[in-house]
Amino acid sequence: MKRAVFFISAAGLTLSSSLAMAGGPEDLLPDIFRDPPPQQQPSPTPTPTQTRPATPSRPSTPSAPGGSGEVVQPIPDTSNSSGSTSVNVPADFPSLAELEGMEEDEINELLGLRPKFDIPAAARRAVENVGVIAQAEGGFPSRSLANQPAALVSAVLQASDGPVVSRWGHILMRRALASRLETPRGLNPVAFAAMRARVLANMGEGAVARAFVQDIDGSEYDPALASAAFDAYLATGDVLGMCPVARLQSDLVDTPEWEMLQAICSAYLGDTRSADRRLQRAFGTGVADEIDVRLAQRYAGAAGEGGRAVNIEWDGVDELTPWRFAMARAVGEDLPENLRNGGGLSYDISTVLIPATPLLQRVEVADTAAARGVLSSAAMIDLYSQLWSSDSYDAADKSLAAQLREAYVANTPAQRVAAMRQLWGEGNDYGRLVLTAYAAARLPVSEDMEDDAANLIASMLAAGLDRNAMRWADVVPDGSKAWALLSLARPGADGAVDGGDIDSFLDDDGSANMRTSAFLLAGLAGLGRIDSDDLADFSERVGANFERRSAWSDKIGRAGELGNSTLVAMLAGLGMQGRSWEQMTPRHLYHIVRALNAAGLSAEARMIAAEAVARG
Repeated sequence: MKRAVFFISAAGLTLSSSLAMAGGPEDLLPDIFRDPPPQQQPSPTPTPTQTRPATPSRPSTPSAPGGSGEVVQPIPDTSNSSGSTSVNVPADFPSLAELEGMEEDEINELLGLRPKFDIPAAARRAVENVGVIAQAEGGFPSRSLANQPAALVSAVLQASDGPVVSRWGHILMRRALASRLETPRGLNPVAFAAMRARVLANMGEGAVARAFVQDIDGSEYDPALASAAFDAYLATGDVLGMCPVARLQSDLVDTPEWEMLQAICSAYLGDTRSADRRLQRAFGTGVADEIDVRLAQRYAGAAGEGGRAVNIEWDGVDELTPWRFAMARAVGEDLPENLRNGGGLSYDISTVLIPATPLLQRVEVADTAAARGVLSSAAMIDLYSQLWSSDSYDAADKSLAAQLREAYVANTPAQRVAAMRQLWGEGNDYGRLVLTAYAAARLPVSEDMEDDAANLIASMLAAGLDRNAMRWADVVPDGSKAWALLSLARPGADGAVDGGDIDSFLDDDGSANMRTSAFLLAGLAGLGRIDSDDLADFSERVGANFERRSAWSDKIGRAGELGNSTLVAMLAGLGMQGRSWEQMTPRHLYHIVRALNAAGLSAEARMIAAEAVARG
C-alpha cells in the first residue's frame, strides 16, 4: 500500500513539474531589476583591476503579450527595404554554364581575385634605375641621361629599330642600352625600359634583352615592355621564361601567340587539362594558324600528363615567324629548308643563342653573329671546341674546327697562317677574322708574312687586341692597308700621319668609288690625326664632304663636346643603322669617331675607324 502511495505521489510531482514548465519560468528578480530607473550615462565597463559588483546588471527581459513573463525573440522588421540582403548582379555577369567553361585565371580576373604582385613588398625593385651593367662593372654613368631632354632620348631609341653595321658600334650600343641608367626627367621609367629592351631585341641581342627585362618586376610591365620581353624570350628559345608575367597580367598583350602562351604556362604549372582545352579552343576558333597551335600542343604535352602524339605538318606554311622558329627549336622539330633559308639573318643569330639547336648548326651560322657583334672571339672558340670534342660528328663535320686547331698548334708559323687563310676563305669573311683573333696574336712578327699582315692585323683588331697588332708597325710597308689599320688603331697617338703615306694608299685603293680611302680620311680626321690642308686636298680627291651638317650631326657633336658618353654612344648607334657597310657613309663615320673621341671613348673610336677600313 505504501508503494502505491509513493508512485502516486511521484506521478503527481512529475505532473506538477510539467505544468510549471509549460507556464514558463518564475521571475525571481526584484522589481528594481525589472524596471531600472533611468540613468544619465552608461555604467563604465569594469577593468581587471576593478571590483566586480555583487549583483550583475542585465537588460530588461521583454515579456510576451499577456504578461506571462516568457522570453520571446523579436521578429526582424522586413518591411524596410534598407535592410535587404539581396546582391546586385551585373546584367552582363556570366551564367553558371559560362562560368563552368571558364579557366581558373579567367574566373579570378572576373571576380577581382587575381594577384597584383608576385614578389614580397620588401623584395620589389624600383624601375627608375634599370640595367644589368653597373658603372663599376664597365657600364656607363648612371645619371648620364637623367637631365637630358626626354624627347631627344625617346626619339633616338624609337629610331633605332634594327641592326648596326659596325661590330664595334654594335658592342658600344649594347653596353649603353644594358647599363644601369636613371630615367631621363619627364620620361616614364617603364616606357624607357621598354624602348631599350626593344632596341636590344631588334639588334639581335636576345640574351641581353632577356636579362634586362628580368630586372623588372612583373607587376610593373605594360604592353610595350611585355611585347619587347616576349620577343627576347622567343629569340633565345626560353618560352617559359615569360610565364611569370603572363600569369600575373594575362591581358597585357592581345595576340594569338600570347593566348597560346597562357595555355603552355598552365600546362607547366600542372593544369594540363586546362591547357589542352585552351589550345583546342584556339584551334577550333581559328585564333591561330594550325601550325602554331600544333607546335604549342607539342610543347605543352611535354609537361607530363599530355602524352598524346601531335603531328607537325609544314605543308602550306610559307612564312617563318619568331614563334614558329622558337617552338620548333624547343621541341626538336626540323624546319623546312625553304623556310629556314628565307628567314633572314636574325634567325641565324637566334640559332646561335638557342641551346636546343644542334651544335653543328650553331657553328655554321656563328660567323654572322660574330660579324654583327653578338658573339665574341672567345665565345666562337668555345663553340668550335665543343664541336671538336664531340663524338656525335664525323671528321668532315669537324673540318673547320680542325683548321682552327691548326691555327693554334701547328708546328711552324707558316702552317698556322696557312690554316687561318683557309678559314678566312676568298671573301675574307669578317666573322672568321673574329674567330682567328687570338691565334693571330700568338704569331711572331715576321716580314715573311707581310702579304697576310693586313688580315692578321684586322683579325686582332676585331677582338680589340690593339697592343698585339701594334707589334707589326715596323714590318708593314708605309701606305699599305696594314699601315692604314695601324694608323687608326694606334693608342695614344699624337700628331698627324704623313701625307705622302696617305697619298700612296689612295693610289693603290681599288675599292669602288675609293670608299676605303674615304673611310681612312674620315677616321683620321675624327681622331685628329691628319693635317687640315691634307684633309681638304684628299677629301676633294675622293669626293667626300665631311663638314656637311645635319640635325643628327649637331646633336652627336654637342654631346661629344659636353662629354656625355652615353648619349654619344646611342647617337652613334643610330648613325650606323643598317645591314651592310654599303649603307654607311664616310661623313657619318667622321662625326661618330670625332664625337666618341671627344667624349672619352677613344678606344671605341679607334676600333670603329679601323673596322671601317677593314670592311669598307
